[in-house]
Amino acid sequence: MKLNVGSIITIIMTVAIALGSSMFVVDQRQNAIVFRLGEVVSIKKEPGLYLKVPVLDNVRFFDVRILTIDNAEPERFLTSEKKNVLVDLFVKWRIIDVRNYYTSVGGEEMRAQTRLMQTINDGLRAEFGNHTVHDVVSGERDKIMDLMRKRANEDAAKIGVEVLDVRLKRVDLPQEVSESVYRRMEAERKRVANELRSTGGADSEKIRADADKQREVILAEAYRDAQKIKGEGDAKASAIYAKAYEINPEFYAFYRSMDAYRSSFKSKSDVMVLEPNSEFFKYMKNGGKSGAR
Repeated sequence: MKLNVGSIITIIMTVAIALGSSMFVVDQRQNAIVFRLGEVVSIKKEPGLYLKVPVLDNVRFFDVRILTIDNAEPERFLTSEKKNVLVDLFVKWRIIDVRNYYTSVGGEEMRAQTRLMQTINDGLRAEFGNHTVHDVVSGERDKIMDLMRKRANEDAAKIGVEVLDVRLKRVDLPQEVSESVYRRMEAERKRVANELRSTGGADSEKIRADADKQREVILAEAYRDAQKIKGEGDAKASAIYAKAYEINPEFYAFYRSMDAYRSSFKSKSDVMVLEPNSEFFKYMKNGGKSGAR
């Protein structure tokens, strides 16, 4: 009996549909659970092509890449100083046990995120209650984040999830608290600035006094050295004058008189009142002979 073309095509399509419904692909980003009549029969973690029983089996895929929880609004926590802080955070997590993940939260991502955030918020509330604003803003922020990651990971393991990181993006004070904190910070900075100015002023006066002392010492030493040099010069000049006088007393007296005339009559306006027979004019009369008058 010969089959017509239509029957052949029908058979081929039926076989293709049967084969297609009996195969599924798992890529490297996924894990898959194979269910048979609602019961878990196998877990597929390696990427590749797998077979299943048509109609009886169904497959559910789960993304095992790193996922992020990022709250749209910051959470409010109370510190040990009874001050509210607004905390903006994010969490990095991923599925590590697909079977446990499915049995614990039904494989629902939102339920898993809710569970993780409840654990993290409870831990942060306890930690912030034991720390001051300074600690949670800067002092022990890294320590708190690491502690939260460890605690959240311990609870996450119960639902087949691993918490990779808990990061506090921002810790802010509410507006009403920020103003009072800023005022205290401003007052503290002014106090420190005034203290530094006072210390700087004292150091400045000390340096200035030391500089004045050194200046007086340098001037005194310079004056002493100048007087010493001047005295030595005067002594040498006197010695030279005395030596010249010894060689020719008359010439020396004449030279000193000429020098006195030059110093006395530098300008035409100079006036000197002396008696005509004064010894000062000795060399101006009769060629400077001592016997002539």
